[in-house]
Amino acid sequence: MKRIGLVVPSSNVTVETEIPALLARHPEAFSFHSSRMRMHSVTPEELAAMNGQRERCVDELADAGVDALLYACLVALMAQGPGEHQRVEKAVAEQYPGVVRSSAGALVEGLRALGARRIALVTPYLRPLAEQVVAYLGAEGFDVVDWAALEVGDNAEVGCIPGTRVLEAARGLDLAVDALVISACVQMPSLDLVAPAEEEFGLPVLSAATAGAYSLLRGLGLDPVLPGAGRLLSGTGARGSVPQAPPPTIPA
Repeated sequence: MKRIGLVVPSSNVTVETEIPALLARHPEAFSFHSSRMRMHSVTPEELAAMNGQRERCVDELADAGVDALLYACLVALMAQGPGEHQRVEKAVAEQYPGVVRSSAGALVEGLRALGARRIALVTPYLRPLAEQVVAYLGAEGFDVVDWAALEVGDNAEVGCIPGTRVLEAARGLDLAVDALVISACVQMPSLDLVAPAEEEFGLPVLSAATAGAYSLLRGLGLDPVLPGAGRLLSGTGARGSVPQAPPPTIPA
């Protein structure tokens, strides 16, 4: 059995539902162990304060002997500027000896695995934070053709956004793209939307949760194939390659 450690915002209730639900479809057995960072409102100030609790959470999960650790708050890293997921993953790896992944890095990894260049995305964030997510993905070499911000600032409320609202936002986007990110947030529920959205829109659809599961499986050296979780986890492989953005300078 593989132990998965999740570093999550205190108000997040979705990632601890969707990641286990996804990985339950894999032949390997998993257990899940969380450590929480205080955060309620999705604002730059609260995100920065939350990130400051990272070392405690990593130590707690290391004590549990987890095999892999996922830093499960996408916007907390993307709001800090280009390359932040690389810096944080490097810092966590110096503290903890296992497999280290972040939701921010996993989304980049998943989009590249799909061979996606032009993308669209749905976010729950207030518009200024959504713009930072768009800029972050642009710095990673993606062309964000269109995007939606649902303007929900209370993180507990993000976990209650109905799927009908998410799909309605997606239907309003320019979908002449290579892939759609149906939820660029591990707190906004989306797992049940991925497969229906792929069928409706006729293009690869992924979420922060499916990208996180894909990245964890690859990091653990396990086959990243999960039924009913979209093309990323279908085992069909990448469609091509994405030009890489110039690597950001990572402070020592």
